[in-house]
Amino acid sequence: MRLTHVSHLNLPFGPLFSYEFTASAQGAVLPVSFDQSRHVAAGDRSGSWMAIAFRLSTSIGRDLLAAAWKTVIATHGTLRTAFVDDGSGAPSLREFEFTAGQWIQHEIVAGQTMSAALQSVLDEHCRPFSRPAHRLCMIETADGPTLIVAADHAHVDMWSMLVITRDLLANLEDLRQGRTPEPKAVPTFAEHTQALAARPPAPSEIHRRWKQLIDSSGGGMPRFPLPLGASTLQPERVEVRDVLDSIGLVAYSERAKRSGVSALALTISAMTDTTRELAGAVLRTVFPVHSRYDPCWHDSVGWFITNSVLESGDPDPSACAAAVKESLRLGSYPLAEIMRPWGGMPELPGMLAVSWLDMRRLPVTIDALSLAAQYVSAGIQTDSVMLWFITDSVGIHLRCRYPDTMEARRNVGAWLDDLVTRMRGLGGVNNPQPNGA
Repeated sequence: MRLTHVSHLNLPFGPLFSYEFTASAQGAVLPVSFDQSRHVAAGDRSGSWMAIAFRLSTSIGRDLLAAAWKTVIATHGTLRTAFVDDGSGAPSLREFEFTAGQWIQHEIVAGQTMSAALQSVLDEHCRPFSRPAHRLCMIETADGPTLIVAADHAHVDMWSMLVITRDLLANLEDLRQGRTPEPKAVPTFAEHTQALAARPPAPSEIHRRWKQLIDSSGGGMPRFPLPLGASTLQPERVEVRDVLDSIGLVAYSERAKRSGVSALALTISAMTDTTRELAGAVLRTVFPVHSRYDPCWHDSVGWFITNSVLESGDPDPSACAAAVKESLRLGSYPLAEIMRPWGGMPELPGMLAVSWLDMRRLPVTIDALSLAAQYVSAGIQTDSVMLWFITDSVGIHLRCRYPDTMEARRNVGAWLDDLVTRMRGLGGVNNPQPNGA
């Protein structure tokens, strides 16, 4: 399953609809997680959403789809919340009732691509302070509809998009079979935020290690080890590269197994070598880790991701496995307390973040191939480098976002070229493969 960019999304041409709710009955104030607070503190803006797009092979009535969608909303508490800016300087999270839903059709002006039309809808409605901050869109064609589910990142992560899609499809199947879908009883993300805050505080050695890592990174979160030529936000450049196909992935996984490590640790080994070779530096990166520490959260929707740091100076796969293990431990404690000495997470221009998602290991699945499902990211401006690896039965691909300067094109491009070459070599692939978009 690919992670692509909204401007790269290949959509059919047809009428574009979205389902619009009316917010009413503002309710209880709910706890806000550390990462939600960071996200919303940046203010109301476009480009803060994430989405999943997929196609159905048969047509479906709008009323049926709306009924299936309403049951998804009724199941997942975070989809019934919105952030409210009351002028106090600390936006609050409130429960809402979203009622009186209706389908609305969006104009596609002459010369406008379908992806641009979709981006305009999502940028307008899936924002930090939207009520609600999610949207179900549909493109109707004779071959069946293309559906796009999007939400502001404050309410979802990539795992959550699979949960939403799975539940929506299950509800549709119930309706097709003449059954009335019922909301599922799953814990809400607000409950997770409360549970996380109630966990024991981080021990002193965790605080010390975080301070060492931040000090080693110049007083902030780790940065890309080569110049980017960007001290302020710049238009983004997005690259999507096919690293290994299914055959190469099997060989890559076997190589990792022979070394007694995971495919992730082998990838960290390749990144460590690349960083040392091209920058003469130790690999340090922000490393997002999920906080679904108990199976009870597996079917919930929310932002179950927090940030850790991964440091790797030794490319030996066993050492890289130890670095991954340390990073997971550093990310297993509530960050609000840990980051208090810096007044919050100390982000600096040029930050490097590496995310790893192995779809084969998730307890939530959809038939991504038959659905032609793709993760979709928004368009933004950036001063940092963000790298996502997506692994599934088809292989490994990566998506990288960086500031579109000549220096970043040269340095990030060379770093990616070297990394992909190393990974292909470990997978027994000697000939370059074409990049995807």
